[in-house]
Amino acid sequence: MHRHEGPSRRKFVVSLAAAVAFAGAVAGLLIGQYDDRPPWGTDIAYEGGFVQASRIRGYDVDGSRTKALLAGECVLMERQGMGGERAVHDPAAWVAGCLDGAAGRPSRNQGIVR
Repeated sequence: MHRHEGPSRRKFVVSLAAAVAFAGAVAGLLIGQYDDRPPWGTDIAYEGGFVQASRIRGYDVDGSRTKALLAGECVLMERQGMGGERAVHDPAAWVAGCLDGAAGRPSRNQGIVR
């Protein structure tokens, strides 16, 4: 006969079922609180605006488009839905990222480990 080290099968199954129930409860609470918006949605929105404005600025040969972004086109783009799914998470953060990208400032998240 061979002796098994560790908890009995019954204790293992009960512990596993409790862990699964706990994980399900935590997932349910997170889904209930954030729904379709992830907890880091503000960062996603900011980076989306920053990247879009940085790309526009990079292809702007005469600087007219960059000046327009800084003069209010970022807000207009967000209102017209041009920010895409990322802007929906936090429209104000998307506009802030767009303005930072258009101005050539570094991303506020650059170099930060979270």
